[in-house]
Amino acid sequence: MNKGMVYLIGAGPGDIRLITLKGLDCIKKADVIVYDRLANPRLLSYAKTDAKFIYVGKSPERHTLTQDEINNVLVEEASKGLVVARLKGGDPFVFGRGGEEAEVLLKEGIPFEIVPGITSAIAVPAYAGIPVTHRDYTSTFTVITGNEDPTKEDSNIDWERLGKDPGTLIFLMGVGNLPKIIEQLIAHGKDSKTPIALVRWGTRPEQEVVSGTLENIVDEVNRRGLKSPAVIIVGQVVNLRERLKWFEKKPLFGKRVLVTRSREQASVLSEKIEELGGEAWEFPTIAIEEPIDPKPLEDAIKNAANFDWIIFTSVNGVNAFFDVMKKLKIDIRRLANVNFCAIGPKTKEAIEAKGIMVEFIPEIFQAEAIIEGLKDFLKPGQKVLLPRADLARPILVESLKALKMNVHEVIAYRTVKNAADSQELLEKLKNKEIHVITFTSASTVRNFVDALGSNNVDELLGGVTIACIGPITAQTARKLGLAVDITAEKYTIEGLVESLVNYFNR
Repeated sequence: MNKGMVYLIGAGPGDIRLITLKGLDCIKKADVIVYDRLANPRLLSYAKTDAKFIYVGKSPERHTLTQDEINNVLVEEASKGLVVARLKGGDPFVFGRGGEEAEVLLKEGIPFEIVPGITSAIAVPAYAGIPVTHRDYTSTFTVITGNEDPTKEDSNIDWERLGKDPGTLIFLMGVGNLPKIIEQLIAHGKDSKTPIALVRWGTRPEQEVVSGTLENIVDEVNRRGLKSPAVIIVGQVVNLRERLKWFEKKPLFGKRVLVTRSREQASVLSEKIEELGGEAWEFPTIAIEEPIDPKPLEDAIKNAANFDWIIFTSVNGVNAFFDVMKKLKIDIRRLANVNFCAIGPKTKEAIEAKGIMVEFIPEIFQAEAIIEGLKDFLKPGQKVLLPRADLARPILVESLKALKMNVHEVIAYRTVKNAADSQELLEKLKNKEIHVITFTSASTVRNFVDALGSNNVDELLGGVTIACIGPITAQTARKLGLAVDITAEKYTIEGLVESLVNYFNR
C-alpha cells in the first residue's frame, strides 16, 4: 500500500510572508493540511481547492486534540496514500514536538520530511526591534521552554546557569509561569534591574509589547492584561527596542484590511497594504468569468480592424480581449489603424504591454470623464468598440451615442458573485478582528452586503473603517447602508492605499 508522505512544516511566527518557499510548495501540493493554533490560517488559501483541512490547535486553556491523537491523524491520513502537510507555528523542532511526530511516522514506515521554519524565538523579538545578539551587549542567546513549572524538583532547566548567563534569555510559552520564572532567575543571581520584554502575537497586527525589569514586569503585565501567546526576552538587548522598533512605525501597523477584489486582482492591493505594515485578509466577493456566449466577443474581435476606436474600461477587459484574440490566432498587426482609449493607468499599462500605444487616457478615471476628454478626438459617425463587463453602467454608451458615434458594446467578461464561505468573515467581524474594509467596485460592495446576510450590519461593522476606490463605489455603499469613511481622490489602487495612509495619519 502507498504510505503517502508527511511534511512537518514550520509555518513561521505569524506573518505569512515568513513562510519558506519550500513550506509554501508543500502546502500547495498537499491533499490534507493538519494545522495548529499558531499557524496563520491564511496559509490555507494557498492549498488546492479540494484539500482537506484538520484543525488540531492547542491553547493553554484547552487542547483540541492530544499529541497522541495528532500523531494518529498524521498516520491515518498518510496511510491512505495522501500527501499531508503538518503546519506548526514557528519551527517544528523548536518546542514544536516535531521530533515526536517524526518518530511515530518512522515507526509506522511512513515517509516524511522536515521543512524548517523561522522560529518565533528570533523573529518575534526582531519585529519588536530587539536583536537577540549585539556585539555591544551579548554574543549568545538561549531559548528555553516557559511551559515547564520552574518550581518542580526534577526540572530539566539549569536555573543556576541561567541566573549567571550574561547572554539573552528567550522563553517560549511562558506567560502563565512568568512570576515563577522571574523568581527563579532572581534567586539564582539575575539582577532585579535586568531589562525584560514580552511580545504578544509578534509579527501580526495584534502585536503588543510590554517592557520593564525583572522586579516590575509582573505588575506591568497584569496592568496591561497581556495574555498568551507571547515571547519573553530577558537581557540588555531589550534596551535597544526604543531605537530599533520598526514594525510598529509603519503607517498601517495594527490594521487588518479586508480585500474584496477578485482573487486574480487581490494580490496587487494586498502587497501594498502589507508593505505598509498592515495585514491583508482576502475575501473575494466577485469572480471574473468568461461570457456565457463567447460568439459576440469573437465576432467583434474578428472585425476589430474596422473600428476607429477601441475603449477599454478595465484591465479585465484588456486581458479578456487579447486572450480571445490569441485563441483565434488573429495577428495584432491588424489593429494598426485603430485608436485606443483607456480608463486608468493600469488599463493603459495593460494595453501598452501588448505593444500598442494608447491615444487617450482621462485625468479622472471614470466613464463621465472619458466623454469630456474624447470630444476633441472623436468625429461623428466613427465606429467605437467597447469590450467590457456585463454589469457595466450604461452612461458611457449613452454619452457616446449622444455624440453621434456608432457604438458597438460587447461583453468581454462577466463579474459574478464569488461563492466564498462567509462564516469565517462573520466570525472575524464579530470578534472585531477586521479593522478596515476596502471596496474597489460597486459589485464588490453589493456582494459583500449579500455575504453578511440577515446579520446586523451596523453591529458587525461598528468601528470598522470603510474605504472606497471612488465616488461611484462609495455611492453604492451608502445606498446599501454602509457608512463610508474614505473615498480615494485618485480612483486607482495606489490612490486608495494613499488615502488609507492619510486617514490613519490624521
